[in-house]
Amino acid sequence: MGVEWGLSSRGSVEPALRRFRYSPDDSSEQDGNVPPTRLLSSCTDAFLAALRARQYSPATVSTYAIDLAHLLELVGDVDPAGLAPHDIRRSLASLHSRGQQAKTLARTLSAWRSFYNHLARLGEIAANPCLGLRPPKGTRKLPNALSVDEMAKLLEGPADDLWSLRDQAMFELMYSSGLRRAELIGLNLDSVDLGAGEVTVIGKGSKTRIVPVGRRALESLRAWLEPRAELTTTVARDTPALFVGARGGRVSATVVRLALNRLAVKHGVTAHVHPHALRHSFASHVLQSSGDLRAVQEMLGHASLSTTQVYTHLDFQHLAKVYDQAHPRARKK
Repeated sequence: MGVEWGLSSRGSVEPALRRFRYSPDDSSEQDGNVPPTRLLSSCTDAFLAALRARQYSPATVSTYAIDLAHLLELVGDVDPAGLAPHDIRRSLASLHSRGQQAKTLARTLSAWRSFYNHLARLGEIAANPCLGLRPPKGTRKLPNALSVDEMAKLLEGPADDLWSLRDQAMFELMYSSGLRRAELIGLNLDSVDLGAGEVTVIGKGSKTRIVPVGRRALESLRAWLEPRAELTTTVARDTPALFVGARGGRVSATVVRLALNRLAVKHGVTAHVHPHALRHSFASHVLQSSGDLRAVQEMLGHASLSTTQVYTHLDFQHLAKVYDQAHPRARKK
């Protein structure tokens, strides 16, 4: 059975998995007595189908598929019940030796653990070989957040045409409410309540949350919704999306990224700007002002407070800078 490495492209996930399918004529099959339905490839297919049935996002399912294809490539199309902790550990070590970062290895191990938990719930394995294993530790990078001044410069107006009105509304809303790019793209016209100043967001795991919308974002949304309503009778007449592209369909991830890059260039923002940086900036700035970690957690839609706590390090950096500038005994001569 030939092994082909090269699974970085999400678009090639399913073909990558198909390269390892069971074949009765494959002389490299380790156990010809194992039914095809019990082989790793078939179990992987069933697991991914279960994720889709539970309405996991396509991006999440695609990531699981990539991580499981790595396992399949490393151990072969065997009965997953026959794998032991040392097999999993050896597979992780192999990926590490290929240069995969600790964060990626942690995600991969988590995917393998979830896969085996699924098999355990079905009664197909006696024990999860991933339990108790930890990926190598790596340095934890702080989120890339822009300063308050940089955000003000990035979002300064005026917007003078249809698409700049859209872009202004998109990025004001992302920064105002801490939205992920996918959450922004998924918004519909009825997702925003301008009167109440709220936006209803469908986040990871199809979880719904309601987040406040600031005054400047509301102003930008109103400025966009008027020409957006005119588009309803032309190119975007059948699209419920709040933000649409030039062809009338829901705006794409690429369009959002390119529009933000254009805005940064237009206003001379030299810091590295990407869509998720607006979410990081929201969290950092709200935490600096309020110190309310729980509120930031709820607005971001984090399931665990530990995920939100990374922003306390940014807050400390801000406080340390203020201290160095203000305290007479902290200043360097």
